[in-house]
Amino acid sequence: MKVINQSILIDGIDKMILRSLMKDARTPILEIARQVGISGAAIHQRLRKLENSELISGSKFIINPKVLGYTTMAFIGIFLEKAVSNPQAVKQLKKIPEVLECHYTTGNWSILIKVLCKDNEHLMNLLNKEIQSIKGVSRTETFISLEQQIGRQIKI
Repeated sequence: MKVINQSILIDGIDKMILRSLMKDARTPILEIARQVGISGAAIHQRLRKLENSELISGSKFIINPKVLGYTTMAFIGIFLEKAVSNPQAVKQLKKIPEVLECHYTTGNWSILIKVLCKDNEHLMNLLNKEIQSIKGVSRTETFISLEQQIGRQIKI
């Protein structure tokens, strides 16, 4: 790994390590070391450098929300009365567990959020009782996702 003009250049070995871990973050370091052809200590060292460079930040398990009964995913564009309402609105949105992502955007909306609900009734209650009651929110526009067809990370 090299840093050039504040961008990180990763070599072939780094790419092999990252691809393996992106496929399955639980892949044992020694298995990756055998695949790559270097020592486990060298893999650890490279991973530490990649973490320190902030290219990677930990690993996580991915929960299947449908198994827990969450079947309705929606994207909600939030219109704010004034742009200065943004920090306070985001602070309130952070308190709502169904809000998975929150983006400050250009265009018509001030904020775009991704929410996960058990069903359409749950979504309606979330909109009416939680989101639209936030001070500064003038209105919302909701798009229900019928199916996520692509879900990936950037290619390494």
